[in-house]
Amino acid sequence: MVGIPVLARLALGLGRHASVPAPPSFCLSSVHKQRHYSIASASEKTPSFSYVVVGAGSAGCVLASRLSENSSESVLLLEAGPKDMLLGSTRLSWKIHMPAALTYNLCNDKFNWFYHTVPQAGMNDRVMYWPRGRVWGGSSTLNAMVYIRGHAEDYNRWHREGAEGWDYDHCLPYFRKAQTHELGADSYRGGSGPLHVSRGKTDHPLHRAFIEAGLQAGYPFTEDMNGFQQEGFGWMDMTIYKGKRWSTASAYLRPALSRPNLKTEVHSLTTRILFEGTRAVGVEYQQNGQTKKVFADKEVILSGGAINSPQLLMLSGVGNADDLKQLDIPIVQNLPGVGSNLQDHLELYIQHQCTQPITLYKAQKPLHMVKIGLEWMLQFTGYGATAHLESGGFIRSCPGVTHPDIQFHFLPSQVIDHGRVSSKVEAYQVHVGPMRSTSVGWLKLKSRNPLDHPVIQPNYLSTDEDVREFRQCVKLSREIFAQKAFEPFRGAEVQPGPTIQSDAEIDAFVRQKADSAYHPSCTCKMGRAEDPMAVVDAKTRVYGVEGLRVVDASIMPSMVSGNLNAPTIMIAEKAADAIKGLPSLYDPNVPVYQPPSLDTQR
Repeated sequence: MVGIPVLARLALGLGRHASVPAPPSFCLSSVHKQRHYSIASASEKTPSFSYVVVGAGSAGCVLASRLSENSSESVLLLEAGPKDMLLGSTRLSWKIHMPAALTYNLCNDKFNWFYHTVPQAGMNDRVMYWPRGRVWGGSSTLNAMVYIRGHAEDYNRWHREGAEGWDYDHCLPYFRKAQTHELGADSYRGGSGPLHVSRGKTDHPLHRAFIEAGLQAGYPFTEDMNGFQQEGFGWMDMTIYKGKRWSTASAYLRPALSRPNLKTEVHSLTTRILFEGTRAVGVEYQQNGQTKKVFADKEVILSGGAINSPQLLMLSGVGNADDLKQLDIPIVQNLPGVGSNLQDHLELYIQHQCTQPITLYKAQKPLHMVKIGLEWMLQFTGYGATAHLESGGFIRSCPGVTHPDIQFHFLPSQVIDHGRVSSKVEAYQVHVGPMRSTSVGWLKLKSRNPLDHPVIQPNYLSTDEDVREFRQCVKLSREIFAQKAFEPFRGAEVQPGPTIQSDAEIDAFVRQKADSAYHPSCTCKMGRAEDPMAVVDAKTRVYGVEGLRVVDASIMPSMVSGNLNAPTIMIAEKAADAIKGLPSLYDPNVPVYQPPSLDTQR
């Protein structure tokens, strides 16, 4: 979940110094086990590594760190975008590292692939905006820093869907391994991992009102929505550490850069996987106007995300043979599941005016922005040190639902057009959407040109069930905002607005105003060999070829009930053990909350 304009222009007075060009990429010291090898010519010398990881994002940074722990293995990490630091300075790179400044990078293409979908028939033919990270840390460098794991049942469902060994008992230990939670370790939280996770510090009265309103509406309070009980209302976790964004680049990559067996390259667009027969032996990439090759002694690992990984597979001849033939791409392996099964979360903003001047509206005024920016620059504290999504909730939409299928993120501000337009009034809002939509889409190559974005078709709101669930989202959000806790603050409803009341009017509002929560997944799904749409096995190995894996959100068999960054990091942690040949961690029978009754939505 991203797209929040929280203080997006808060450092207006400092912003003139933020356009310093990135320095040239540097090379680390020589890498162990390099050899010289080439398919094309015996005289052409090309470096090789044990592992070549494509994409320095939420998964790739984890893999680069974990695989380079073994000094006898060498790792090359390729990233199409730049580093996340200017001259090694967090302050100079404030647009990335200041949590409140997140929309600067969401709304331009400097660190962002800047994708768009095709027109959506179910949403009045709107073209939807899909930002994705193109920088060290990937989308963990662009997102709203909300740390949500999803529900235990999501992972048990993965196991049933063919991702054997990816049930909750086998995934929970990797969530813990990745994490250091500021509240300390327990059966659910980690205490010694690279990823620092914190709770909000603002204690804003509107956040307290939202949680209290949820309880007044009949929902439970949860102490930890990533722990025993996801269901209910409470305080959310965030990947923020000491007032700064804690991306996977900060958590995993930078601490590993001093290792001589880890090499990184930036501004390096991988254009195809190199095969000998059906064995992946390296990749080709473009850097500074040159085409280069590098080889992998053991494996090539794709961690480009739910769009880039299937795109690269298809460009390399792995995908639906009929589609590839139309583009005259030589076929290495017919895998029709590549690019299929695309799933994403949609969300709406339900907005109310606030009768008290306590929202973030005044924070966008120039003097306030300078004050907030200076405090963050000097101390990494204050309103610049949070994305302000500090409270939220998970509920079940109707009787009979086994685990929460609606998610809320509360914000004491107003979002307009992904944060590209400043808020107009003192207002607060809740981001709300279904967690397990039934609409499924696809992506395909537009051409053989790696620079062309693929055709993205999520098929939003293409089922009656999804339309019904969104209608329920609007009604239940209104019910929460109508509770007594909001009486001191509640002004007129801004969105949808008092004239939107009937089911037909609500449905029309949803089609016009819903937007992506920026959670694409499932385009290289993990499954059993007999599943014709499966792309990778439970060890993340691509079917039908050797020496090639995919490790990122694309291999999810189905969407999780929550944000994607935490599960993606877990996937990479678990896959790293599989790549090393280690048995999966396992922690059986950790308790999970069960609602006292499925007869009501409460």
